[in-house]
Amino acid sequence: MGLEHVLVLGVVDFDDTPDEAGFRAEARAWLEAHAELRRPDARPSLAAANDPGHVEACRTWQRTLYDGGWAGITWPKAHGGRGGTANQARIFAQEERQFDVSTGIFAVAIGMVGPTLIAHGTPEQQERYLDPMLRGDGIWCQLFSEPAAGSDLAGLRTKAVRDGDTWIVNGQKVWTSGAHHSQTAILLARTEPDKPKHGGITFFLVDMATPGIDVRPLRQITGHAHFNEVFLTDVEIPVENVVGEVDGGWGVAMTTLASERVLIGGGSTSTGIDQLVDLAREFGRDQDAGIRQDMARAYTRLRLLEFLGYRAQTAVSQGTMPGPEVSVMKLAISRHVEATGDLLMALEGPAATLGGADAPRDQLAQYQFLGQWSVRIGGGTDQVQRNVIGERVLGLPREPRADKDVPFRELQGA
Repeated sequence: MGLEHVLVLGVVDFDDTPDEAGFRAEARAWLEAHAELRRPDARPSLAAANDPGHVEACRTWQRTLYDGGWAGITWPKAHGGRGGTANQARIFAQEERQFDVSTGIFAVAIGMVGPTLIAHGTPEQQERYLDPMLRGDGIWCQLFSEPAAGSDLAGLRTKAVRDGDTWIVNGQKVWTSGAHHSQTAILLARTEPDKPKHGGITFFLVDMATPGIDVRPLRQITGHAHFNEVFLTDVEIPVENVVGEVDGGWGVAMTTLASERVLIGGGSTSTGIDQLVDLAREFGRDQDAGIRQDMARAYTRLRLLEFLGYRAQTAVSQGTMPGPEVSVMKLAISRHVEATGDLLMALEGPAATLGGADAPRDQLAQYQFLGQWSVRIGGGTDQVQRNVIGERVLGLPREPRADKDVPFRELQGA
């Protein structure tokens, strides 16, 4: 049985319940009153992550959502949210994608940090950070990955040493999305090297204006700088900025990473079938038998992703939160982005080798082909997702780990 069959196993409900239909109609009416419909030919700006106008537009729309009572739909009302269900949040996102608005710069804050603080934060942390997040007052980034700790995140070497009422942090992080315009960060650092590598890690909240933090943008193959490397030199973090228990940060991070995979897996990160058909016609490839087969496969992948969404929607409607199947969603979107990038280049033919102003459609094909790795690596590589699916979904034996009970200090290169 192929993965495509595994993805859609289970009972799904394709129709809204009466309550869901009413919520969808309410959301649609509010959006129509506060935003413009997205044009069918609209394409995302390649430099949006670095465009001050885009950042400000995100802030404005996030505040509009907050004032209208639509920010943080699943968050408790005590923290500025709507107190709704996960399914309502999904319905609203489906409707919102049809309008020319974005809150992309708040994805880390609202999609990852917020759920983590709701689950693990102290009342003081929740009061201080959650409501401002929903208002769009600040941008957050995620200081997790390191040059020697990517897929094996637990191998991180950034160190935090307690000094009275502060922690002193030294180390380097890399591939940090949006660090160049973030005010606050979540950080993983090693606080006890004598414990095995998954222990001895602590989860911190960090003010990015703290002395000793140096953010350096990384120029990507697309020509833009969305990611950054971040150097931390004697950075002081107050003890009250620890989330969860000292040395217990790995469990807290798992909440963050699960939320990240839902974001990536459920996001609109690829070209839609209408755009693909339009492009095929523009370049006279719509009658090419091979291209038509690839277009059919793209349509099939998109429908499978839609079915994954229906399955998640059905689960939350029944009060069951998704588990390791978020890795299935993440892997499915990764495979789709890879194959669609290849298809876009094939559709353009020789024109696919062009760049800048000479490239068709504002470099749509080139950007997706070259930028696919941010989806395939971010949030856990395809290989990591396959391990999770194998072990937690299919019940296969876990990969052997020789370092499971070895103190981190004794590991080679630590």
